[in-house]
Amino acid sequence: MEYIAKKLIGSREIDAQVEYVISPYTKQPVTGYAKCDIQDAKEALKTAKRAFTYTKKSPLSQRIAWIEDVANKLEANKEYFALLITKEVAKPISQSKIEVQRCIENLQICAKELINLHGETIPTDATPSGFKTESFYKRVPAGVVVAITPFNFPLNLVAHKIAPALGAGNSVVLKPTPEAPYTAYAFAKLFIESEYAIKDALSVVYGDAQVGGELVSNPTARIISFTGSVAVGKIIMQNAGIKKVALELGGNAATFIEASADLDKAAQRCAVGAFANSGQVCISLQRIYVDGRIYEEFAQKLANESKKLVVGDPFKEETFMGPLINEDSTKRAKEWVDSAVSQGARIIAGGVIKPNNIFTPTILADVTDDMNVVCQEVFAPIVSLVKVDSFDEAIKKMNDSPYGLQFSIFTNRLDLAKRSIDEFECGGVVINDIPTLRFDIQPYGGYKLSGIGKEGAKYALEEMTEIKSIIIC
Repeated sequence: MEYIAKKLIGSREIDAQVEYVISPYTKQPVTGYAKCDIQDAKEALKTAKRAFTYTKKSPLSQRIAWIEDVANKLEANKEYFALLITKEVAKPISQSKIEVQRCIENLQICAKELINLHGETIPTDATPSGFKTESFYKRVPAGVVVAITPFNFPLNLVAHKIAPALGAGNSVVLKPTPEAPYTAYAFAKLFIESEYAIKDALSVVYGDAQVGGELVSNPTARIISFTGSVAVGKIIMQNAGIKKVALELGGNAATFIEASADLDKAAQRCAVGAFANSGQVCISLQRIYVDGRIYEEFAQKLANESKKLVVGDPFKEETFMGPLINEDSTKRAKEWVDSAVSQGARIIAGGVIKPNNIFTPTILADVTDDMNVVCQEVFAPIVSLVKVDSFDEAIKKMNDSPYGLQFSIFTNRLDLAKRSIDEFECGGVVINDIPTLRFDIQPYGGYKLSGIGKEGAKYALEEMTEIKSIIIC
């Protein structure tokens, strides 16, 4: 097979027993990766620790050129990387192309933000007990960064971690998702083979929970950056020890459709937010709270919009939604919908399993707060409509969740928009668009079980560095 990802222990490529990746859509092997074990994780961490003695001393100009060079090489190979993403996770090719473009821009943003990675002077004579000195602080690289990434954005979410980590002067061990190992491998090779690369600064290992457990618990690592489930996030927090941990653990994104809103725009955008990438996005729109006066009208408009979406072959440009990542996810989606229906929910669109792990875009009405489709993260193309009598009721229900990543509101009332900004308990608020809207230049991260820390180059660079305080008397 052409696409076999090797172990990358620094600049060394190592062959091993191969595990194959099965396409969610074709059910055929599409790529493979070298099986790793705990010893590989230890070796990668040792290599990263040695490399840090050089990365922390490297000129900022070299690191900026390094990130820019990778962005340029990715630009030159956009079609190749988009096809890799679609091969491995069956993301529709049009959306894979968008992910690659976003990744290029993400790298460019990171390179620019590196110039702003600086400290400031401190007036130590500001208090009576103080006296005048030359005092300042500077930001310095933290050490070895372990980055663990998911399948739903197998390129751009890798960039969100390793670009600021390497750019700040750290060394990195990457453990990518087993569903898309070759995408991560090919991307890592752009860094390793760059003329500006720092030797052994980046390693890539693959594997199961044992490999991940070693990377997380080993004292060599100084930062753990993880995107994934709450369950795994809790394990990481328990096992990491005393080190910096950044967690992006998903959400249960919600919006409120207020009576003054443009319902046509709201319905069109909500269909996109609920069903893009088959709902496999941390900020996929899952809960829609609708003013009772417009509930049935909006429900019909949303159902009509969902029927316009092209569902099927991810390799066709016109396809909007492809399959779920595996059969277990498809079965789980069906079970959750059936459970909701048995408790009184009403299907107004979708709810059907089709061949090749396709679960049709599904809209549920008359759901209640205790149903799994409302109170848990579905990570599937399922959205629920909840009728409310007021804005206050909507806010209460939206905030009554263990998650708090992103919420939104559709309204033409300025007072309600302002209240949303103040009262939504989440990391990001969107006015008159879906909570699925994200720009890579922004800070991104949630409250409560949605995680700890922020992504976005400027903010990730702060996460990936330490403050060192200096006094010269």
